[in-house]
Amino acid sequence: MKQPLIIIAGPTGVGKTGIALEVAERVNGEIVGADSMQIYRGMDIGTAKPTREERERVPHYLIDIRSPNEEFSVAEYVKTAAAAISEIAKRDKMPVLVGGTGMYIEKLLYGLFEGPGRDETFRQDILAFADAQGNLALHHRLQQVDPETAQRLHPNDRTRIIRALEVHHLTGSPISAFQQETLTPEQCQYLTTFFVINAERDELYARINARVEGMIAAGLVEEVQELYRQGFHQNLAPLKSLGYKEIGEFLAGKCDLPSAIELIQRNTRHYAKRQLTWFRKYADARWIQRDDAIETCFHLIHHTFSTGT
Repeated sequence: MKQPLIIIAGPTGVGKTGIALEVAERVNGEIVGADSMQIYRGMDIGTAKPTREERERVPHYLIDIRSPNEEFSVAEYVKTAAAAISEIAKRDKMPVLVGGTGMYIEKLLYGLFEGPGRDETFRQDILAFADAQGNLALHHRLQQVDPETAQRLHPNDRTRIIRALEVHHLTGSPISAFQQETLTPEQCQYLTTFFVINAERDELYARINARVEGMIAAGLVEEVQELYRQGFHQNLAPLKSLGYKEIGEFLAGKCDLPSAIELIQRNTRHYAKRQLTWFRKYADARWIQRDDAIETCFHLIHHTFSTGT
């Protein structure tokens, strides 16, 4: 029998954390993070990491497990998250997977893509190109050979862009051709109740804008300054992520703070749109409006695990 697993996914800013806490408490659950930036220590405000009080309410896993200068691959995530889910289940608790990093969720549920090996010469060439021309030029190069993958990858996601280009170089086919467009429950390694929390676009964008302003008020600028003081360079991948990159540009004198705030808001809205596109591929995902999410989730969870469907 497959291991039961509740999944609460959705775009950034929609309110997944609060909903997940309520659901986890009601189902005697513990939370496994599915956020590629919340794994990093010292990056709390800009990643909207659950607070200490929230983590005391419900145990959380896959948070604060790496320093910003340490790599953490999708394969490492899958291994670590699967172990956490197993450990939670052994204690007769319900694992609740929460986050918006679609790649993490997909590979945990359906397994890692078994693609071709590496071509180190090609990688060195493409890295030199990226260093010389910049991430936007690298992203444009991917658009030319694999527009589907380019659409879902942020231009700053250099690691995955290079891998997609490498797969195309080695096989002549885009990496998206190896990945199924629709993923079904039968292929999943867990018995899931999969929720995608959503909101009307205007409401979601307003929430995102307000959240960014709240991050600034909570000390995001000071958080980035502290990371730099600790020796974490602004070119590290985590410090080029949403919020940290724009504040870094402000600290470098490339823009003023209001412009940086507007950039974070705009880029976050764009990211939320890409997340929603990603989650539409899951045949078994239940899309729920955030306003009535808790009661709807609890009702569907009870139905799924009492009937097995």
